[in-house]
Amino acid sequence: MPQYRLVYFNIRARAETSRMIFADAGVEYEDVRVATEQWPAEKASGKYPFGQMPCLEIDGKFTLAQSRAIGRYLANEYGFAGKDNLEKAKVDMVIDVFEDIYVGVKNIIFEKDETKKVQIKAEFVVKADSILTALEKLLIANNGGNGFLVGDSVTWADFELFVRMEYAPLYDAAILDRYPKLKALVKRVSSIPEIAAWLTKRPKTEF
Repeated sequence: MPQYRLVYFNIRARAETSRMIFADAGVEYEDVRVATEQWPAEKASGKYPFGQMPCLEIDGKFTLAQSRAIGRYLANEYGFAGKDNLEKAKVDMVIDVFEDIYVGVKNIIFEKDETKKVQIKAEFVVKADSILTALEKLLIANNGGNGFLVGDSVTWADFELFVRMEYAPLYDAAILDRYPKLKALVKRVSSIPEIAAWLTKRPKTEF
């Protein structure tokens, strides 16, 4: 089995979906968390392909950059990418739409002006509702919505949903109440034994 080092800041953000893949697959890896003050020196080292994290070191020989490339690689390696090309395309579709959720939440977190933050939140809730409405329909279209977003087993799209919805209290803590099928799926994901174990032991971080 390959030796993995997943390198990122001590936050969930762009690395948590990959950490959940590792957890559910039962794959050992080194969860390297770089302190913010250490990052300038790390970045200057030249070992990060695009000068960004997260990165996944594989057998100490190759460093894979970009969070979605890392997640897609791990999902394909360990059976969370979809069972055929169409399922994989559907999973990728869901993963890609969650980028809008991630960017919106990031804008809220890093906005220092409280007046602007209120406005950004209000605008973002409209965007988030649009995305979640579409995802609720997608989930319901897949065997009535009582399983997973794509296919008949959990994929990294379901992990991504869980990770992004952890940030809902930052803009609308009750947003999932409007999407009962998605809310139930988030609970199902958190109840997977390997995921539940990870959620218990993972470092507690602000975001």
